[in-house]
Formats: sequence, structure tokens, C-alpha cells
Amino acid sequence: MEKIKYGTYESTVERSRKLEEDLTKDPTRYRVLTGDRPTGRLHIGHLFGSLQNRVRLHKLGVFTFIVIADYQVLTDRDTFESISENIKQLTIDYLAAGIDPEDDKTFIFPHSHVPELNQLLLPFLTLVTMSELDRNPTVKEEIQAAGLVRINAGMYTYPVHQAADILFCKGNVVPVGKDQLPHLELTRVIARRFNERFASRKPVFPEPQPLLSKTPLILGLDGSQKMSKSRNNAILLCSSEDETASLIKKAKTDANRLITYDPENRPEVSNLLTLISLSTGRTPETIAEEIGDGGSGMLKKMLTESLNEYLRPLRKKRAELEQNTDYIRQVLEKGIAGARKIAVETLDEVLEVMNMKL
Repeated sequence: MEKIKYGTYESTVERSRKLEEDLTKDPTRYRVLTGDRPTGRLHIGHLFGSLQNRVRLHKLGVFTFIVIADYQVLTDRDTFESISENIKQLTIDYLAAGIDPEDDKTFIFPHSHVPELNQLLLPFLTLVTMSELDRNPTVKEEIQAAGLVRINAGMYTYPVHQAADILFCKGNVVPVGKDQLPHLELTRVIARRFNERFASRKPVFPEPQPLLSKTPLILGLDGSQKMSKSRNNAILLCSSEDETASLIKKAKTDANRLITYDPENRPEVSNLLTLISLSTGRTPETIAEEIGDGGSGMLKKMLTESLNEYLRPLRKKRAELEQNTDYIRQVLEKGIAGARKIAVETLDEVLEVMNMKL
């Protein structure tokens, strides 16, 4: 087997740039696969980091598959009681942010409800080695972040399950952050190895391309780590305006009263300026200059006002959707039906080239 080559980040950036250009010219050529684990409701880091980009691609007319990776929750968490409710809450967040499930080009579904997708896991596992899974840097980071002592096999194999999520629909574009690139490279290798082994005359799977997020890493309100519900440093999309104000008051800054945008030396202050920038469309430098020596008090006041104003329409729609649980179920059922139809076709093609059809 060929060795997995993760390549340089600079080359990935260039590939992503070219892909972005082509997406706007001919969006119907592409199928996007993206998604989240149902570990709770989404926060503003999700909104600015990935959700807005999904909405943009969706509105361009790109076929969009949003997988709610419920099986993956079992790899590093003991709790499972809230998975079903979290699936519904994620769906509400998606719709409130602007995803329209009625356009027949968008499918929202939990992968546990698409059994044909999961059947791809077995042949895909024969295409990678244990040492390759063990070396995957993203898996190592997730094991460390979860503080796992006993590591179940699902943790090691879920990058392969993620490959099944992407390839079942023949996804050829995956919006990712820098930390997810190793997972996607493994998917590309699995697609290539499958085609070489079973379908050399007519490839079955595309090699999906990464579409890098243009939004900088959103730090939590502690200013030192990525925003995360588990770290208690996040503002949820469903938070009220008063809750948002209270959380921002507790955000970490520094002792320097003069506000400047300096991500390297002043990460906490710069992160809050970035959030104002994302909420208003103005540059962080301009905002910092306007605040001047107004200190952290003025900085936090401006962030509270701009973020609450920006989120107001989303939160209004979200509250309405929470009262319509029947519609949320219909959205998921429609997404599952659409995803299963495609998964059945793909699995049939896979069984054909592997000479397993009766």
C-alpha cells in the first residue's frame, strides 16, 4: 500500500482556492458532505467557523449532505441518553442559520439511520492498516482531549467511518478546518485504493477535495482554547440576550486599557475584536481604533450589542422552530429517505465491482 502523505498546508490552501473559484462558476458539479456530532446545541464558533459557509454553498446550488454523526458520539463519551434530543436541536440550529431543507438539494440525516452507508465501513477497513490508523494525528489529539485511558476500537476506526460518510454520496467537496485535514486525506487514500483494487477500469469514488474555512479559529471566552461547550467557554446560538451579555462580561481580556488588534501578543482581546468583526463586517483593526483607550469595558459592551443584534433574527427563527417538533421530524425523515436512496445506489455499485452480487 502507498504511504499516506499529508502534504504541505500551503499546497492545500492553493487547491482550496482553485476549488472555491470553480464552485462559484459551476456549483452543480459538486457534492458537499459536512456535519457535526450530536453532543449538544451549536455555539457561535460553529456559526462563524462552518455553519455560515454551509449556508453559502447551499445557496449557491451545491448538493449538500449534512450528516449528524451520532455513532461517533459513542467513541469518546459514556453518555448516550441525550443523543436523540441533540439530533433535533442540531437540525433546529441548521434551519435557523439559513439551511432550506425544501430545495431537494439538501439532506440532513443521522448516519445511524442509513444502514447502507454503514455497510461501506467493512470493505473500507480492509484498505487501511492498523499502523496508519494509529498514526492519524487527529485521532491522537481527540484521544488526548477526551482524556481517554481505555481507548475503544471505534475511536481508531471512526476516520474510516467518516470516509464512508463522505463517499457514500460520492462527496467531492468537504469544508474543513486545518485540524481535520488528516481525516480527509485518509478518505482520499481509501477512495484511491478502492478504485485501484476493485474498479480500475471505471472508478467508483471521487477523491474529495478540502475547502478550507476562511474564518480564523474562534477562541472561547477564556481566550486560550478553542470555543467548546465542554470547556464552558462558549456562547450558544440559543442563549438569550441577557445570557449572552452575562457570558461576555466574564470573558478574559488583559490589563492594557488601550485596545489593539494583536492576535499573537494579545489573543484574548483580539478574539473579542474578531467576534465583533464577524458580527458587523468591519475589520478588527478599525474596531480597535474606534475603542482606543476605552478599555475592556467598552470592548465587551460593543461585542454584546453587535452579537445580540446579529443573532436576533436567527434566535427568533430558532424559537419558532422549537415549537414545531413535527416539522423537524419531517425534515429528518426526508433527509434520511434521500440519503438512503443514494446510499442504496452506491452500495449496489460497490457490491457489483467487488463481485458480491448474487
